[in-house]
Amino acid sequence: MDTVTKEKRSEMMSGIRSRNTKPELLIRKGLFKLGYRYRINSKIYGKPDIVLKKYNAVIFIHGCFWHGHIGCENFKIPKSNTQFWVEKIEKNRDRDAGVLNYLRASGWRICIIWECAIRGKTQMKNFDKIINRISKWLISKRIWIEITSDTYNKQ
Repeated sequence: MDTVTKEKRSEMMSGIRSRNTKPELLIRKGLFKLGYRYRINSKIYGKPDIVLKKYNAVIFIHGCFWHGHIGCENFKIPKSNTQFWVEKIEKNRDRDAGVLNYLRASGWRICIIWECAIRGKTQMKNFDKIINRISKWLISKRIWIEITSDTYNKQ
């Protein structure tokens, strides 16, 4: 059962941003500092968070809860209204898969950065490594990269 009223929960949920989140701003600042120039709010299908047209690359910064990051400690189905959340997150996953397939077929290179990779103090110690890894990926010919909290925490 929920510990707050429906009104309070609604207020809390309406405060969640879909653009210019802290993880997005961190990644953008890190890339800009290395000299990369990019577009945000692009009209590209799927609305990538960052578009680097020069490198034919798009970057998505996924929230672990909203995009259903399997195996992540930040992703847990809420105990109240469970069916709604299961269906919503499943629809998000299906939409994400469709977007990624479309972008790959259109020739875009794709980077997915999960929120858990850059959230919290322990992950922030790896932030420069994450930005450098993205930079190396951008200048490579690799089509795909995915960065999670496991990327650097298991080394």
